[in-house]
Amino acid sequence: MQHQIFNWDYSKNCARRADTWIDTLWILGLLLAAVILFSINLGGLPLRDWDEGTVAQVAREIWRSPAHSLRWVYPTLGGEPYLNKPPLIHLLIAFAYSISGVNEWTSRLPGAILTAISVPLLYCIGREIFSQRPPAIFASLVYLTLLPVVRHGRLAMLDGAVVCFFLFMIWCLLRSRRNLRYCLGVGIGFGLICLTKGIIGILLGAIALLFLIWDTPRLLFSWYLWTGIFIGSAPVIAWYTAQWLHYGNTFTDTGIVNQSLSRIWTSVEGHAGPPWYYILQILKYGWPWLIFLPQGLRKTWENRNLSWAKLVLVWTGIYLLAISIMGTKLPWYILPIYPAIALAVGVQLAQVWQMRPPSYPRAWVAFLTLMAVGAWVGSFYFGWGGAKDWELQLILLAAAGTMTLATVLAMRGDRQFLLILIWGMYVSLLLFLTSRHWVWELAEAYPVKPVAAMIQSNTPINQKIYTSYPYGRPSLDFYSDRQIIPLATSELQHHWQQNPQPYLLLDESTLGNLTLESVKSVGTAAGWTLITKQ
Repeated sequence: MQHQIFNWDYSKNCARRADTWIDTLWILGLLLAAVILFSINLGGLPLRDWDEGTVAQVAREIWRSPAHSLRWVYPTLGGEPYLNKPPLIHLLIAFAYSISGVNEWTSRLPGAILTAISVPLLYCIGREIFSQRPPAIFASLVYLTLLPVVRHGRLAMLDGAVVCFFLFMIWCLLRSRRNLRYCLGVGIGFGLICLTKGIIGILLGAIALLFLIWDTPRLLFSWYLWTGIFIGSAPVIAWYTAQWLHYGNTFTDTGIVNQSLSRIWTSVEGHAGPPWYYILQILKYGWPWLIFLPQGLRKTWENRNLSWAKLVLVWTGIYLLAISIMGTKLPWYILPIYPAIALAVGVQLAQVWQMRPPSYPRAWVAFLTLMAVGAWVGSFYFGWGGAKDWELQLILLAAAGTMTLATVLAMRGDRQFLLILIWGMYVSLLLFLTSRHWVWELAEAYPVKPVAAMIQSNTPINQKIYTSYPYGRPSLDFYSDRQIIPLATSELQHHWQQNPQPYLLLDESTLGNLTLESVKSVGTAAGWTLITKQ
């Protein structure tokens, strides 16, 4: 009898070790695949306007300043106090600058690596909430091959890091059900979110708390949890207190109210949209995985008494409702919801994979067919049609081949169509990210790098330049290392007359319409002319 118990314990330990090794291999494999996807051609395109240009400029000013200046506590933008967001990611980028210099690659690297880490983190979350491994695997692979996650996660922005820290917080919360010490990680994750993007940490923390109330309310009485929250919140409180003591009501009015809270009830800088704005964003960029989402959500609702379903329902419901009623609408605000969507889709794909005998809805085949036809038409248009672009043609050919083969296999009832979809999406995204199209916003305005080089080589350091362009471009400020200020035509005329040595950056039309005396052209680039007085 003792011999049988010994053999049983030994077999159980061997199985547990084998299970741990399998999980380790999956974590390492997902991390490697994610790092490749998130880092390839990372520095191949210029920084885009707004978030990238602003984040990089703040990081460079931190990097340039000596530590005793406390610029890392009180960051600046163009020499003026930067009160928009806490400087955690800016500090990481400044550290990257100190190692490999100031460039696009180092600007984007910290956010890209953190977003890549979020992929195996989602797998770890799946292993905590699912009784089997396949849903966790499929959820991670779906998340890895979602276009919005990959694209925004690679940019020099804050949102990919927020998702990473939130997933870390959720993973620690789930682990704490078996080991209370992981509650400390919950607070640390919460603090990292708040030090990255301010009050969004309150929303994401509320989602975690509501899930806890529904699923494991006993943890609310754990001193580990509240100790962890205190540890994570302490540096956040310290930073906000330091800002208030340093800037006074200016920080309260600008940093908290105007830049953060006002986004809830007003559209900051004109970024407005209808309540269904983010649903449209998901519908535009969630393919091909949206094919499986309706049934995944239905299965989630049917299993709402289980932990994984509770997590997905609270996560998607609360977050989508919160950002939908906000006055300010920006495409990347939706990013934290994609891991929850991936979990719902992963459950459905796991069921499809284990289905015996396989029988797939006709709607799936129909959508795959439509996507295949659309990709083939697009590839012919960009290859032999009116708009020749071999990069887009190659990307669309990869997508067309993927959808075509997946359609054929799905029609035959072969579950391998899921593997084709995953691998084909990964390859298509690799091709897309090695092209010049992955930061497509660059095509919306004139190229900044040649104009910035002209400004930098022909103006004194710290010189302010005034431009006829209708709005400011942070990327131009970053590359030129000058402050470029937009003015109306009449204001440009007045500035020219009142200043002894003005510098104006003008387009051809405005240059012809202005009545200026003693004009000296110091450079021309990309249709823009830089002038000053003789």
